[in-house]
Amino acid sequence: MKLSTGSPSKAVLRGAVVAAMTVALAGPAAAATAAAPTATPPGLSCDTGKHEVDDYTGYALCRNNGSTARTFWVHLVCGWSPDVDGEHVTLNPGRSGQSTAHCAGIGTGIGEISVQP
Repeated sequence: MKLSTGSPSKAVLRGAVVAAMTVALAGPAAAATAAAPTATPPGLSCDTGKHEVDDYTGYALCRNNGSTARTFWVHLVCGWSPDVDGEHVTLNPGRSGQSTAHCAGIGTGIGEISVQP
């Protein structure tokens, strides 16, 4: 019996499919750690984190250090659940405010927290 390896293009395609499936099966946490960190929007200084007793609630607490009003919101990457955005908060110069969001309880919790302009 003759064993055929197929065409080179099929081998490349097969390798790409295997690589994609490996990433998909590794789960969203692996993808979140591979993502580049996002920068704080200009004019704002922000702290982000998870709620002390709830791994599904995240926040962004920001201060407007600029000279014009700035709007921001927190964005949570929620693992198996859909990602969510917090309320949009507009801050005048010198003011502070917080945006919070909550991942669905069926997921794996918060994988990444970022501040969006």
